[in-house]
Amino acid sequence: MATIIDKVSEYIEKLYADNGNEKLLFHNLSYKHTTVERAKELLEETDLDKKEKEAVLLAAWFLDTGCLISYQNAFEESKKLARSFLSGEKYKEKDIESVLHLLEVAGNKEIPETLAEKAICDIDNHFLTDKDYEPKSELLKEEIRAFTGNGPSDKKWRKHAIKTLRNRHEYHTPYARENWQSQKEKNLKKLLKNKKKAKKLERKEALKAKFKNQIPDRGIQTLYRVTLRNHIKLSDIADTKANILLSVNAIIISLSLANLVPKLDNPSNYYLIYPTFTFIVFCIASMVMSVLATRPNITSGEFTREDVESKKVNLLFFGNFHKMKLDSYEWAMMKLIEDRDYIYKSLTKDLYYLGVVLERKYRLLRWTYTVFMIGMILSVIAFGVALKFYGPERVLEVPELPS
Repeated sequence: MATIIDKVSEYIEKLYADNGNEKLLFHNLSYKHTTVERAKELLEETDLDKKEKEAVLLAAWFLDTGCLISYQNAFEESKKLARSFLSGEKYKEKDIESVLHLLEVAGNKEIPETLAEKAICDIDNHFLTDKDYEPKSELLKEEIRAFTGNGPSDKKWRKHAIKTLRNRHEYHTPYARENWQSQKEKNLKKLLKNKKKAKKLERKEALKAKFKNQIPDRGIQTLYRVTLRNHIKLSDIADTKANILLSVNAIIISLSLANLVPKLDNPSNYYLIYPTFTFIVFCIASMVMSVLATRPNITSGEFTREDVESKKVNLLFFGNFHKMKLDSYEWAMMKLIEDRDYIYKSLTKDLYYLGVVLERKYRLLRWTYTVFMIGMILSVIAFGVALKFYGPERVLEVPELPS
């Protein structure tokens, strides 16, 4: 023989089948089955007698079923459905009143006093502990919008959900506090984390909207990008050329010191002193000029708030901020980002000073190659003259003494 619980189960499923509404995204039959399962789970571990457990389970079945009749008056319609069905099944009036009382407590969010009242309140809020709480909460929000036509905004809904989980709700039965509370706290942490992400996104969108009409033309962007890239490439080329000269002269001097200079202490090689000296001096001069061309200049690395306010400092070059504290630099960069003219001015300064550095590098590099070329020519001429006019064959022979 079917029990009253079995009959209610069949009745509710038929009710949803006959009156189902596609707008019920949250309070649908699937949610109803989940509610009943959670109710059975809680009642198994709750110290209630058989009659009280039956009343709580019946109330769980009828919770929110009034949404099928009238979404705005779902609470009253749920009680009407419960009374109508239970009366038709010849359920005792006293027991019907117990079920309706439990629905009243859950619907009006009253402070529960008895254990049965605490159980139905916990069951009514079981979805707060679901692992997929957030997507279900979104479904509830969309359901409210669908039926009312003017539901809460995403921001207000998130704020309401956080307040509910943090301050406005608590579980009453020992089983719910022990087994459901921890998941509710996890859901709260996840909501708070998503709130921070949403705030960051809002700030980003606000900043994007603020500068929407100030976005530079693509041609301007390309101009700065290409020019900066060309400046950097030219700087790399200059450094490479200087390094080549530095390496070549270092090798020449090493070979000279190892093979040529040791032979000059021989009187027969004195004619090579001046050519060798000329050769080595020009090589050393080329090396010094190569080092000067590649030697970096480091500026003070500090700036003041007045410099930023007056837009005098170029924050795009490390030499202007490497000694500043992080918070000061972050503040200055925010000032830069908020001011389009300051951005362009800084980029222009960067281009200008890169050009100044390049001019110095290439000027020194040009003189370095000139000195190296002249040194090589003069050294070769000096060696040729020395060999021609002062070579070994020109050394006077010592006359023999008469016997």
